Amino acid sequence: MRANELRSLYLKFFKEKGHAVIPSASIIPENDPTVLFTTAGMHPLVPYLLGAKHPEGKRLTNVQKCIRTGDIEEVGNDTHCTFFEMLGNWSLGDYFKEEAIKWSWEFLTSEKWLGIPKEKLYVTVFEGDEDAPRDMESYEHWRGLGVAEDHIFFLPKEHNWWGPAGLTGPCGPDTEMFIDTGKEKCSKDCSPACSCGKYVEIWNDVFMEYNKTADGKFEPLSQKNVDTGMGLDRTIAVLQGVDSVYDTDLYQGIMDKISELAQFEYRKDQETTRSYRIVADHIRTATFILGDEKAISPSNVDQGYVLRRLIRRAIRFSLKIGIPEGMLAKVAEAVVDQYKDAYPELSKNKATIIEELRLEEERFQRTIKQGLREFDKLINRLKGDDKTISGEKAFRLYDTFGFPIEFTQELAEEKGYQVDIEGFEQSFKKHQEKSKAGASQKFKGGLADNTEETAKLHTATHLLQAALRQVLGDEVTQRGSNITAERLRFDFTFSRKVTREELDKVESLVNEVIEKDYEVICQEMSIEEAKKSGALGFFDSKYGNRVKVYSIGDFSKELCGGPHVSHTGQLGKFKIKKEESSSAGVRRIRAVLSQ
Repeated sequence: MRANELRSLYLKFFKEKGHAVIPSASIIPENDPTVLFTTAGMHPLVPYLLGAKHPEGKRLTNVQKCIRTGDIEEVGNDTHCTFFEMLGNWSLGDYFKEEAIKWSWEFLTSEKWLGIPKEKLYVTVFEGDEDAPRDMESYEHWRGLGVAEDHIFFLPKEHNWWGPAGLTGPCGPDTEMFIDTGKEKCSKDCSPACSCGKYVEIWNDVFMEYNKTADGKFEPLSQKNVDTGMGLDRTIAVLQGVDSVYDTDLYQGIMDKISELAQFEYRKDQETTRSYRIVADHIRTATFILGDEKAISPSNVDQGYVLRRLIRRAIRFSLKIGIPEGMLAKVAEAVVDQYKDAYPELSKNKATIIEELRLEEERFQRTIKQGLREFDKLINRLKGDDKTISGEKAFRLYDTFGFPIEFTQELAEEKGYQVDIEGFEQSFKKHQEKSKAGASQKFKGGLADNTEETAKLHTATHLLQAALRQVLGDEVTQRGSNITAERLRFDFTFSRKVTREELDKVESLVNEVIEKDYEVICQEMSIEEAKKSGALGFFDSKYGNRVKVYSIGDFSKELCGGPHVSHTGQLGKFKIKKEESSSAGVRRIRAVLSQ
């Protein structure tokens, strides 16, 4: 059975049971501000689970796009995916446990539908605790369907309770269905609670009876709901008789494209296999985020930060298997080809997906090369049995070179080292406190006006140029600037008028960096070192043999002689006031800062 067939069968089954088929919602949740992404089919339906009337009625079914990043380090094994699809059906105050369990069993085992042998299926139910009683009702329904006693397990809330997806909201006990893969038991206590791989979860019936309040209480809902979920990726792996979701038809075209680009074969060794899977998973996820109706771009905050981390992690593992720089967009094209029929928005937004990936890959290739070099230098400086990277050193990689702490941790673990995360967090906190204190240190340079306001605007020009290059491309280069204590004027090469939408995006990028409160780092180096570091600049004789290079996280690096603030948080709010032509092929932006 192919994945497209499973999607269709599922929706057909529940349509026959009186369910209205509804489309997948955006992966950026509207009704749950406590999470960044839609992590379950229930998210878009929270108001209706709480009692509001859905326009399609009380019985609903769909295939929902989902993203979970809490266990991103597990990606690469047989079952973990960051992006996945949930086949779901809901009862909004209509049927409850008996019908939900009966229909789950029918769809799984009936020859008309999936036809999975009954003896291969195991189920779990909630064992009860101080918040809710033991779920004997579900147990009795399973026994009534002929499920053997030794195929039913009572498990605690850790395993058999769902929600709320955020801090508050609808939740309740669940009953889960697992398939026995045929592997040997890991121990006499082996059960579906194990992570040994013998039992793989394929279906989950959540019985939403409670609402968790802000003070941690579990109050009965005004209506009892059912939220059913079947993971498409895992189920199709079972139906296709493969051990890994990455060996299903969902990934076939994607893995073929990676194999075409890489220098090493997929199954060369364990680490190569893992790298293939991480690239495939992360680019698939990034493609769905970039192609969503609520377009998200890589950034340093919220969903944009997760997107950036996924892309940059994919880049790092693509390098391990020898994929040439700039080729991850080819993998994204394979993702679009795989899913374009089920999710036509990917084809519609294909150009945006490819361009955003290209830009982010270019940005990070520069950052990662320097960061990896600095990491190796750091390791080489550690002596003897010292296997710990101090929090201060890890923070320097992050703050000075824009190297994500997650990368430092992963690289350290691979080489047998550990990172003092507590020390890193202390350094980060100290950095924030220093910023909030409004340190007024400025690096004096070549401008006649070295006042604090001018230093702020001069620093802002660095952010402006970096943002313009991100939004408009590398065609943008500085052609001149004029800065007073009241405003900045920045001239740059570009062949057309910049649209209002593009200017808004530039503003947003600059203000994101300001909000992150990066330290502005000044390093003295030779012209050749500055060129090799990737710093922007004219590199002409006016700077002499040694120059100052100012770095702002991984966002901006420029050769400069002017005054700067010590942290971007001192700048205030950045606002573009005007964009106009300066001369042929040169545009001019006037901008201000406000508190």
